[in-house]
Amino acid sequence: MTATQSDLASLSRYIFRAPQWYASVTFALLIAALAGIGAFDSQYILQDAWEGVFFIGIPTVVASVLTTPVDRLLGGQLTYNRSSLLALTCEVLVVIVMTIAGIFAAFTGIGQQFVFDVLLVSLAAIFALRLFVVMAVSRTSFLVSSVSAGIQTGTAALLFFIYSETIRVLEVGGPLVQNVLARGSHAPPELGVIAPRDFILLALVCGVYALGVYVFLVVIDRPWRRSLGVSVLDFVRGFIGHIAEGTRELEDFFEKMGQKAVVPVTVLSFRTDEGEKARFVLPMIHPGPMGEIGGGNLPRRVASQADGLAFPPHATAGHDFNLVTEREVDTILKTAETAFQRIEYSDTATQSVRAQNGDAKIVGQGFGNDALLAATYSPEFADDVEYSVGLAAAAEARSNGLDDVMLVDAHNCNNGLQGEDLGHVYPGSERSFQMIQAAKAVSADLESAKRGTPKLGVAWDETEWTPTEGIGPLGIRVSVFEVEGQRTAYILVDGNNMEPGLRDRIVSAVDADEVEVMTTDTHIVNMVESSNQVGGAIDHDELISLVNRLVEEATADLEPVEGGMASEYAEVTVFGNDRTETLASHANAVIAMGGALAGAVILAVMAISVLIFFLA
Repeated sequence: MTATQSDLASLSRYIFRAPQWYASVTFALLIAALAGIGAFDSQYILQDAWEGVFFIGIPTVVASVLTTPVDRLLGGQLTYNRSSLLALTCEVLVVIVMTIAGIFAAFTGIGQQFVFDVLLVSLAAIFALRLFVVMAVSRTSFLVSSVSAGIQTGTAALLFFIYSETIRVLEVGGPLVQNVLARGSHAPPELGVIAPRDFILLALVCGVYALGVYVFLVVIDRPWRRSLGVSVLDFVRGFIGHIAEGTRELEDFFEKMGQKAVVPVTVLSFRTDEGEKARFVLPMIHPGPMGEIGGGNLPRRVASQADGLAFPPHATAGHDFNLVTEREVDTILKTAETAFQRIEYSDTATQSVRAQNGDAKIVGQGFGNDALLAATYSPEFADDVEYSVGLAAAAEARSNGLDDVMLVDAHNCNNGLQGEDLGHVYPGSERSFQMIQAAKAVSADLESAKRGTPKLGVAWDETEWTPTEGIGPLGIRVSVFEVEGQRTAYILVDGNNMEPGLRDRIVSAVDADEVEVMTTDTHIVNMVESSNQVGGAIDHDELISLVNRLVEEATADLEPVEGGMASEYAEVTVFGNDRTETLASHANAVIAMGGALAGAVILAVMAISVLIFFLA
């Protein structure tokens, strides 16, 4: 993950789940009652509270109840929880504005008409806010969204129309209607300033604010449509829906901008006479972007498919190779099963060897005429290895006579998202050539390595740690191979990278001839935190102690096995070349420039509103 992508992902901490609709309505009525006590001045405090509930709370309740069915009738998809929260937010905005206006009027003696004019402006403002949210969430057209967006403002205007003398002044509906609906005598004296021209002003100001929303959306949306062919509103809706309510709308957005890609899926299986003992599965995709969106939950899906203990380490692929939807994981799993069925098993294996070139270190072990390679840059910092670099390194390893190679990015040492260099291994970089040369050296050393019958022992602990602590549902898995007296331990932690120095402490503590620590790079742990590495939230000594116990259990489980490897190719839809960075850049630009643009639009419409009131 680059710094740009991190800035985008970190925004998730500002998003929360919408409360239940009845909680929002209850809180809205409470605020309305308190506002009524402060705004109205009758002889009884309970009457003031009731008038607040009636004139301030009723529009909120009506908006909470009617916005969702009206929006859905018009093709939208607002939920009751969202619409109630939106109505409550708008009510709070009106109360705050009116409180400030009332204080200003009390100290300046400017009069009640000023306070009511400010109320009209605030009603227009909440109409604009609701219009923006409805368009973003429901993706209906500007005019269609205006219908459900205007419910709260329209209800308030209707109450003012009835509880003032306006209905009589305009002679609306004839004597019968006026006698039934005209309630001016029951209205608080504070509403006596309402005149027919106020409703015309409200309509004009609402029009101005709506035009401001339209201009704002057109301006921020144009770069997205030109570069990515999608709307920023689709992204906003999906992002909020995924984090706040767990919807799949974000996957629909990613699918629109995705590109087809062909990726190798490699399976390394070990069996005994009783059946499969362990299975390593490595599809060359990235398990992101976050949570369970796309391939974020790929490691657990892979693990559920294997008969033996599954090991789904991280492949050499970055965020451009995120799957766009979870449905694409099914394609990966079917391809892995096809590869598994093609495996030809061998009862020979090599001792493990390790080679280093620059910062790149690779441990390799041969099984039959295939090899498992695990690459790390520890103790130097590194993050994702680009897809093409991994392909080149694996091809270089096969040039020494290997039939198939499973090249794992151990992904086990990074400093989070600090500093300018986040450790990406990209084509043409010095580190990419170091990995390629290290892979070549390892494969050459495997030709002369001692061979024998492999023994394998495995162990697994789900752990008590949770994704918020950086550990996914697969916990910690250990496999120990013994060939001709040499023991090699492969430790797989279900997490996204590892705190600096922790991998080296584990390697030093484990009782084996050769050790490598790997992470799955699961993005379940990145639901809220963009950087949530293994060891960032848990005690290192406890982790090391658990790993040692699992290595001892795996060693005690050693028994002769046969191993074999096969690869197949899957065609899936991924984010595509540079799409992740482009998306993150556009989103961050909207955040940085959108605030300034929104401020400019607000100032413009406010100025026009003041001019309208002045001329009126």
